[in-house]
Amino acid sequence: MKQTLQEMAVRLRQLHSAAIFCHMRPDGDTLGAAMGLKAMLEQCGVRCSVACESAIPQKFFFLPGMDGIGKAPDASAEAYIAVDCSETHRLGTLSEAFERAKKVKFNIDHHISNSRYGDYYFVEDRAATCEIVAELASHLGVPMTPLCANYLLLGISSDTGNFAHKNVTQATFAAAADLVSKGAEIYPIQYNLFKRQSAARALLFGRTMSAIRYFEGGKIAFISVSAEQLKACGATSDMAEGFIDFPLSVDGVEVAVCLLETGKERYKISLRSKGKADVNAVASVYGGGGHVLASGCMISGCLEEVIDKLRFTISQYL
Repeated sequence: MKQTLQEMAVRLRQLHSAAIFCHMRPDGDTLGAAMGLKAMLEQCGVRCSVACESAIPQKFFFLPGMDGIGKAPDASAEAYIAVDCSETHRLGTLSEAFERAKKVKFNIDHHISNSRYGDYYFVEDRAATCEIVAELASHLGVPMTPLCANYLLLGISSDTGNFAHKNVTQATFAAAADLVSKGAEIYPIQYNLFKRQSAARALLFGRTMSAIRYFEGGKIAFISVSAEQLKACGATSDMAEGFIDFPLSVDGVEVAVCLLETGKERYKISLRSKGKADVNAVASVYGGGGHVLASGCMISGCLEEVIDKLRFTISQYL
């Protein structure tokens, strides 16, 4: 059932307990939204926990509480809440638990491709889900603590490329400014998300970018990160987050694609566009989705086959 944020707040305040779900291979927005919502609901007297099937990247541990996120939801919780998750399958191994549980289910998200699942949902095209959760705070009527403000600013900064992407609006800046007024600090967030890196990530970045492949007269750029590369560099898959921004910055490139090997002949595809191509439409061809300028999907097959498929599909939208 579609809700306004006011209606969502009323329903959430009635809960006694809730388990909040992050999507697999979590980014700053899903983690920030989950931890921020947890902090807010706990002030309302709602017992909360956060779950994610994937390991939480170390770079997020500079904020207290991130290391306490569990691998499984609290089965005794009255309600299940998914944040920043366009489809339940994005919950990974936790999707079955979410779908089959006889719980009250909530869906709070900013992806235009969201399938509107759950008993109650609020889906709106915003720069980040954390922008929505920040507004929800005012309807819940709870004070915004500095830690909660940092969680939410983390998500906004993460999904906007530290306020550099085209999804940034006046409302985004207003939300961020309000969070800063509540105690959020942008410097440690932008440093840990966009500047700080290990030697292993630096090595992986250099090797990946030295092998950029261009197609369609330089309009499409592909990078790939294999399991073998990760092992050789002593890196983990989460270290490849943000890599896609580099090929997109090359003059003439309209669409950038990153193929991250997650299993044998299985690839996580990240798509970015400068505006001419709708990569949400491209991703939807393969069962994925997201936003017009930033989307993703999963594709199986050998590397060259996957590249050929995507190259053809993207060319139809240029």
